[in-house]
Order: sequence, then structure tokens, then C-alpha cells
Amino acid sequence: MSNDIRFDGRVAVVTGAGGGLGRTHALLLASRGAKVVVNDLGGARDGSGGGHSMADAVVKEIVDAGGEAVANYDSVATEEGGAAIIQTAVDTWGKVDIVVNNAGILRDKTFVKLDNDQLKAVLDVHLRGAFYVSQPAFKLMKEAGYGRLIFTSSAAGLFGNFGQSNYGAAKMGVVGLSNVLALEGYKYGIRSNVIAPLARTRMTEDLLGPLADSLEPEHVSPLVAWLCSEQCDDTHKVYSVGGGRFAEVYVGLCEGWYNGGEAPASPEDIRDNLGAISDRGGAIEPKNVTDEFGLVMKILKG
Repeated sequence: MSNDIRFDGRVAVVTGAGGGLGRTHALLLASRGAKVVVNDLGGARDGSGGGHSMADAVVKEIVDAGGEAVANYDSVATEEGGAAIIQTAVDTWGKVDIVVNNAGILRDKTFVKLDNDQLKAVLDVHLRGAFYVSQPAFKLMKEAGYGRLIFTSSAAGLFGNFGQSNYGAAKMGVVGLSNVLALEGYKYGIRSNVIAPLARTRMTEDLLGPLADSLEPEHVSPLVAWLCSEQCDDTHKVYSVGGGRFAEVYVGLCEGWYNGGEAPASPEDIRDNLGAISDRGGAIEPKNVTDEFGLVMKILKG
């Protein structure tokens, strides 16, 4: 019996799949047996415009290779669009097992020059779009007792990047969303994880320079396929991926400094104990707010 990772009988939705990362995700999943909804609005990288050619081209690639796929052209940026994307999977194949939230746009500006339209457009696609697509899918997955959710973050959100306050805030937001869905979905067989890819796409090729040739999207999709598979039981994880390198990113919590609790600390106390506050020697990796609360209560009880 083969131990290959396969998706026979599984239905996957990949947003923003008309090019770049979404295309390679869709192609790899389909090559291993998944039926794929190829969603793409067909617009420019700033989200303007639209068309059918990008999604249609990827569907043709999949079908020509012997796979099954259907195109969807709805925008993730509205509740109606998100619902329609998932409904395409249901109408075509009766269910949805996998959702890869990949759709994205860029409206880069330094913070003082950022206007409300640039903020709203990026939040609508990256953060609200992740909600709008994942919520109807999550309901179906809960009923079915199985599901795999992938969210696409970025180093711009995890670590920061000049000129990307809107994008960085949205990309850190999807980490919080995935963490909660990992907890809420666990007993229903739903696993939720995050990737932070570094890859050459329409959105990044102008930024990467000479590095671009080493950062093809195909290097990212194997991790997505693993996280989408039945064999993978990991959840609540974040991975940095690009150029053939794979690494887990995690949030740690220092044990910290305790002033005894009899009276509030002074600002000078904080200054004088920064070393202990930031000492990572006894750090933990909380899996939920209860873990943090447990550490605090342990310290308070001595």
C-alpha cells in the first residue's frame, strides 16, 4: 500500500489561484487527486479590474493534465463573494474539504501617506476575505467532521516591513483567526495552519530583485499540500517557507518578573527589571490563553 500523500475524493478551494502561489497550490493538489475550485477575480495586483482568463487558464492546465477543476471569479472581499466561492464547490462536487486562503493585493504606502481606501482595500481582501471564505466552509467541515484550512500570512505581519502597515496588520490578523479556528475546530476534525511564504509572484517580483530566481512559487506548495493532507494532524502552527527552506515560527512567552503583588510596581521598577522581564530562559509556547493564565497563576501562587 502506497504511503504517498493523495487527495482522491477531496474537494479543495484555492483563492487567488489564477497565478503565482495559488496556481501552484491548485496544480499540485489536483495532480494528487483533489477536485479544485480555482478562484480568481482576475484583477491587477492592486485589486483593480477583473476577468475570467486567469482562472480559466489554470482550470485548463488541470483538466489537460487529467484532473478535475472548475473556475470561480467571485471576490473574496465581500460576504456574498466568499459564500459564492464555497457554494461553487458544493454545487459542483457536493462538499468542501480544504480551503487555501491565498488571494491577496498590495497597496503599499508609508503610514503617514496611507489613506482609508488603501487600508480598506487590503483589509477587505486579506483579513475580511479570509473570514468570508472560511466561515461558510467551516460550517460544512464541522458538519462533515473533517476539514483543512490554510491561511497565508507574511513576514511583513510577523516581523514587520517598511511601507506595509495595512498589509502587515492584515497578515498578522489571519494568524489570530487561524489560531482560534484551530481551537474551535479541533474536536470536529478540522485543522488550521498558517504559511508565511517568500516567493516570486506578480505581487513580489519587483521587490525581490536577484533573489527572485531562487524563490519560485513551486517551492512553497509542497508545504501547503502536506498541511492539507489527511496524514497531517498538526494544527495551530505557523511556518515560514521559501526557496526550499521550511521553518516553524512560534510565539513565546517569557516567565517574566514578579514584584510580589502587594503594591503596583513603579515605572522605575519596570526599568530596573527589564532584564528579568525579557529573560527567555523559562519561556513557554502558549497554545491558548489558558496556557498564559496558567503561567501567571503559577507565579502568583509562588
